Amino acid sequence: MKLDRLLGILTTLLKNDKVTAPYLAEKFEVSRRTINRDIEALCQAGIPVITQQGSGGGIFIAEGYKLDKSLLTPDELSGIIAALKGIGTVMDKSYLEKTLDKLSAQKEATVSLHEPVIIDLASHYKGSLTEKIQLIKTAVYDTRLVEFDYYYEKGMTHRRLEPYLVVFQWTSWYLFGYCPKKKDWRLFKLMRLWDLSLCEETFVPQEIPEEKKNFNESLPDDKPLVALFDPSVRYQLIETYGPHCYTETEDGLLRLEIGYTNREYTISWILGFGDKAKVLKPIDMAKEIKKIAAEIYKKYS
Repeated sequence: MKLDRLLGILTTLLKNDKVTAPYLAEKFEVSRRTINRDIEALCQAGIPVITQQGSGGGIFIAEGYKLDKSLLTPDELSGIIAALKGIGTVMDKSYLEKTLDKLSAQKEATVSLHEPVIIDLASHYKGSLTEKIQLIKTAVYDTRLVEFDYYYEKGMTHRRLEPYLVVFQWTSWYLFGYCPKKKDWRLFKLMRLWDLSLCEETFVPQEIPEEKKNFNESLPDDKPLVALFDPSVRYQLIETYGPHCYTETEDGLLRLEIGYTNREYTISWILGFGDKAKVLKPIDMAKEIKKIAAEIYKKYS
């Protein structure tokens, strides 16, 4: 944390002609005595920080001193900045601003402030998502268990978990951790996770097994799905699975063969196409969709 603050103080001094100790103390939320010690540490590291007493005095860097801007190339800085701004859509803003501030001394000289790439990782439920991520971060740092209600296709379950990671994958946010009850590692979708709270109970961190670091392995095995689609929904298939996901039949329909893991979600997805989709396999899914369609027809007849 001290190194984090020292870097922040250094970039602040490089950006400004002169600042005061009270200003730095307020900016970094520490005492003036701590700032004085930090300034002394910078001087001992060979950085020419000058403290001027009296009216109009302050703290500043000796004229002509520059950081080595070869540490990161402009493209590398652009990538880092875009990623940090993306994280900022779901993370604590104050943390983001402090981190970006440390890059600004190089950024202003080498990178346009208007980045060509914008990353937005937030969802419609940004508020609750941010709160969950912040609470999980606290739990990970303090090695405290979390508990929550989790909703899935079979209903709702209450879980206690040793949290280790917040993962963004497959266009969604997940909590990855160790479940003492199941004695195994588990992955939970944050938007299905509610009433999240910190437990007083702590845990001893353990190494995540290498085979568990591949989060694709945390999902059930894929089951085969074969379906036909009207050409008018071609763009939707491409958006989800790519331009080479289907083959065209002789009568002009699009044949899609993929694997699925969540039966209920897949049925809802197919129904979303209305009369533009027809499931061929599995047969039992096709029958279930036909039954649901008949029930929908009754409601509107």
